[in-house]
Amino acid sequence: MSYKELIDQKKIPQHIAIIMDGNGRWAKQRGHERNYGHQQGAQTVHAITEAAARIGVKYLTLYTFSTENWNRPSEEVNALMGLLFDSIEEETFMKNNIRFQIIGDAEKLPVNVRKRLSECMDHTAGNSGMCLVLALSYSSRWEITEAVKQISQRVKDEEIAPEEITDELVDSFLTTKFMPNPDLLIRTGGEIRLSNYLLWQVAYSELYFCDTFWPDFNEEELMKAIYDYQSRERRFGKTSEQLR
Repeated sequence: MSYKELIDQKKIPQHIAIIMDGNGRWAKQRGHERNYGHQQGAQTVHAITEAAARIGVKYLTLYTFSTENWNRPSEEVNALMGLLFDSIEEETFMKNNIRFQIIGDAEKLPVNVRKRLSECMDHTAGNSGMCLVLALSYSSRWEITEAVKQISQRVKDEEIAPEEITDELVDSFLTTKFMPNPDLLIRTGGEIRLSNYLLWQVAYSELYFCDTFWPDFNEEELMKAIYDYQSRERRFGKTSEQLR
């Protein structure tokens, strides 16, 4: 029996965030250059996006390129930017009623990539199904620092009083303000860390780590992660007795 048959369709996580790790190692194990792994990983993105949309996930956020990734060799960065430009398929989004968004410091992206992403966001804005969010040139420290700067300016301008700063106010200055916090965060590739990803937002997310490299992560692996998520008791600081 597959995990898809085992999961409870009434308990599908509303928001899944994924750290897509292992492309380079997957390629090297097979005697290829790292960029080949990224190409295969892009195909996995399409497959997982469609699978998540089919089962009723509302938001899928993928850690696509971190602020730290700019420090990689220039040839790899350039290849990743080219792959990003080529792999945005509006036809897939329209066919599956998927809305497209990005979070991160988009100003650092190449002009042609920014234009391509902007066009895709505009063209899919009316779609009412799942929202696919790519975290590009993103890191939590960057995001939180930018929020602090904006809030500080509002306090300086006397638009906000210090005592009015709450969790909810901070939320409203983050790039993720348009969506709920992740219910489930998945990391592929065998590493067990968050790598500066959605640190504020995953405070109460369920974390799932697997050894599978991203190019090999398929629909059944996704269903396995969701099945594991559904077996957990989410208490948000309360006791089991309180929940019952």
